[in-house]
Amino acid sequence: MTKRTLRRSRIGVSALGFGCWAIGGEWKSADGQPLGWGKVDDEESVRAIRRALDLGVTFFDTADVYGTGHSETVLGRALGTRRDDVVLATKWGNVFDPDTRTLTGSDDTPEYARRALTASLRRLGTDHIDLYQFHLSDADPGRAAELRDLCEEFVKEGLIRCYAWSTDDAERAAVFADGVQCAAVQHALNVLNDAPELLGLCERLELASINRSPLAMGLLTGKRHDAPAAGDIRSRPPAWLQGFGDGSGADPRWVARVDALRDVLTSGGRTLAQGALAWIWARSSRTVPIPGFRSVAQAEQNAGAMAKGPLTPGQLAEIDHILGR
Repeated sequence: MTKRTLRRSRIGVSALGFGCWAIGGEWKSADGQPLGWGKVDDEESVRAIRRALDLGVTFFDTADVYGTGHSETVLGRALGTRRDDVVLATKWGNVFDPDTRTLTGSDDTPEYARRALTASLRRLGTDHIDLYQFHLSDADPGRAAELRDLCEEFVKEGLIRCYAWSTDDAERAAVFADGVQCAAVQHALNVLNDAPELLGLCERLELASINRSPLAMGLLTGKRHDAPAAGDIRSRPPAWLQGFGDGSGADPRWVARVDALRDVLTSGGRTLAQGALAWIWARSSRTVPIPGFRSVAQAEQNAGAMAKGPLTPGQLAEIDHILGR
């Protein structure tokens, strides 16, 4: 239960990965929209990463744009001499200004992909990326096919071990899956928002399912959700961010759904967050949820979910009944 495989690549990872978006700190779009999770303590981030390693977490997922390079830098520093103990995943496709911590656009050209890879290797302090992921979810499939072939070249050059597309579109994901060394799809999945089409694709094509937003942007952590602080993406939620309404706090309708699931998810002595992760593991044996973290306490709680294992088929059915699925 505590292990998974990035299927075609045969690279082994822990069943739980850690998502490194939050530890990138504050950053923003060109129009001032916050894109991070607020202020962060880098030293606490380093301690949390190292604690996760001690607790058996071997998969860390970041992106070059998280904190406009800062997340990669912190992750690389935290791993240090333990780089070979982990599987590193990062992403490319966004263009940013690290001096102003601003997202400035996107670039899907092969030329930029190579420059972005070189920069990520430098920030992470490594000579290869284990899983390199295209980060533009709605990119043109024709261009994506070109980038897939480029990733095959990166594998041959020893710069990456395998690759994936971070997208919620199954047809787009299938374009990358035509590549021999494509090993996964990264997509949104949590107990409130199932993704049967993408899970079916992973099953048919023998891909790992890397799951972002497994705790529904914090709704499934059990914490109070008053108005988020400035600098937190939930304070000015973009259109794709569900459950936080106008930014004044969690939408009561979404909170009610979480409350309805609480007894099932907290069975077996689990916390609410651990139950949400247990649902994902029960949903498919190919899943690798990547909850975010900003503290040692969060790292310990999330890692503790592995010891408790997945929910039962009966509990999955009960959750579907409660949610009317």
